[in-house]
Amino acid sequence: MRLLQHLLQESAEHRPDATAIVDAALTISFEKLETQTNRMARLLRDRGLQSLDRVGVMAPKSIETVAAFIAVLKAGGTYVPLDPAGPAPRVSRMIDVAGCRLVLVSPEAEPVLAQSESNLEPVVALGALRLEDMLIEAASFPGEPLDVTTGPNDPAHILFTSGSTGLPKGVIVTHANVKAFIDWANPYFARGPKDRVSGHSPLQFDLSTYDIFGSLAAGAELHLVPPRLNLFPKDLPAFIRDRRLTQWFSAPSVLAYMARFEAVAQGDFPELRELLWCGEVFAVPALRYWMVRLPHVRFTNLYGPTEATIASTFFTLDAVPEDDRQTTPIGKACVGEEVAIVSEQGMVAGQGERGEICIAGVGVTKGYWRDDERTAKAFPPVAPGMRTQGRMYRTGDLGFVDPSGNLRYAGRADTQIKSRGHRIELGEIEVAINSIPEVAEAVILALPVDDFAGTEIVCIYSAVDGQALNDTLLRRELAKLVPRYMLPARYEQRPKLPLNSNGKIDRVQLRAELQAAGVEAR
Repeated sequence: MRLLQHLLQESAEHRPDATAIVDAALTISFEKLETQTNRMARLLRDRGLQSLDRVGVMAPKSIETVAAFIAVLKAGGTYVPLDPAGPAPRVSRMIDVAGCRLVLVSPEAEPVLAQSESNLEPVVALGALRLEDMLIEAASFPGEPLDVTTGPNDPAHILFTSGSTGLPKGVIVTHANVKAFIDWANPYFARGPKDRVSGHSPLQFDLSTYDIFGSLAAGAELHLVPPRLNLFPKDLPAFIRDRRLTQWFSAPSVLAYMARFEAVAQGDFPELRELLWCGEVFAVPALRYWMVRLPHVRFTNLYGPTEATIASTFFTLDAVPEDDRQTTPIGKACVGEEVAIVSEQGMVAGQGERGEICIAGVGVTKGYWRDDERTAKAFPPVAPGMRTQGRMYRTGDLGFVDPSGNLRYAGRADTQIKSRGHRIELGEIEVAINSIPEVAEAVILALPVDDFAGTEIVCIYSAVDGQALNDTLLRRELAKLVPRYMLPARYEQRPKLPLNSNGKIDRVQLRAELQAAGVEAR
């Protein structure tokens, strides 16, 4: 079976001079990308990288960063995308959890790595290597591919998701996992050599996996979207027009953001054929805005967690929703997947019965890196009544099957939320804020709101010795510990947090009070 790096090799053989990737400053052909990544892989091997070693890649979205991912695979390693703007303690934990032997770092990210408390893995650590230095050194190595040292069921990358204990969880995604999704998605979305595809998602987000490897497999052009454009809702539509994109894939929050500012014209983007979203619910008013203006585009809702590789279900709309009160199904399972609603009794539920969405099949990953206990809990044997053998992944999402046979999402069963395309464990934010010395105790709650984010994160806290804390100071300290997308939108200080009959903080009461206050405010 082909590995992910072979997708580039094959496109380089068939379309050597065609453009593979375009970023803000550079363009690279398939042949040049193939040669460059071969040289980078040989350099990594020369430095002592061995089969299945983990390599952190901590750099902004660029051709060089994508090339580093591919080079790690060609050297037989496993790449670990790290946020170059992430809080140093969190990055340090990821490096330690993954056991990275080497971190490839850009100049912009060096200060974050320098603040990291990680020493990489003792004894076998190779240290840190500047990505720009790596490119220079690699030029002296041969450009032919190396012998394959890994197999389809070996890890291609480790992607970190938010953890309820305060420690991020590293999901082990194999070559076979990603390849199975591409084998379904590229034919379904007719992705081919004439396509110009968006690369909007951050490289630490699993949607980018399809952006990169789905485009390499199809021989399509991948256009990396600069993150700064997200701040300007009219610049993103300009990017789609200027690059003449034919396929767009992102979390829906950015699409809702553009709709909110009336940034899309009637009949806009004449060359766009496919618009896909995944990661959270797309509010129907914003979806209708897009569909009315772009009748020539096919709209598809994808659903699936990182633990099941990019997406496991799909639903392509055949008409504009009639009104804003409708909801969009998450649809039916992708080829090779089985998605079932499992009841509290552990059995496959009947039509209309609510239960937990559980996934089995080719996309189910190996679990969490070096965390057998969490893996066993989240990846149990398939439920009685499922057709697929082996393990399933318990998503923690609730759902049901509607009369048409489509799956419907019905919220979360725990404290995990999705906001602006990011999956967030509220517990991770709570652990972080309670570590701030001035905070006596704090809880993190999430409330649904009507804006493009869909969810508002709220922090309620009390201070040590009853001192008055400045919300701006609290936010600044918390920003050192968690990514910006996890920062609460509201802070509320109280002398003391209420307790329930078990002596625990009464979250039910706090949530009810916040909702009541919100209703009154609106």
